[in-house]
Amino acid sequence: MPKLKTKRAAAKRFRATGTGKIRRRKAFKNHILEHKSSEQKRRRLSNLALVHERDEENVRLMLPYL
Repeated sequence: MPKLKTKRAAAKRFRATGTGKIRRRKAFKNHILEHKSSEQKRRRLSNLALVHERDEENVRLMLPYL
């Protein structure tokens, strides 16, 4: 069976935890930050989040060697 290719865009966006769950970065922290509160930017948007279980299967197909 041939090797599977990793989707490079997905490889840059997702990482695996030690237990095998997939982590992602939160949205809304790239631009238009002036009107967002410091708390929102620092606490809510800076932390990594887990990919929802319904989306996890799609991410795993894009990253066969994760």
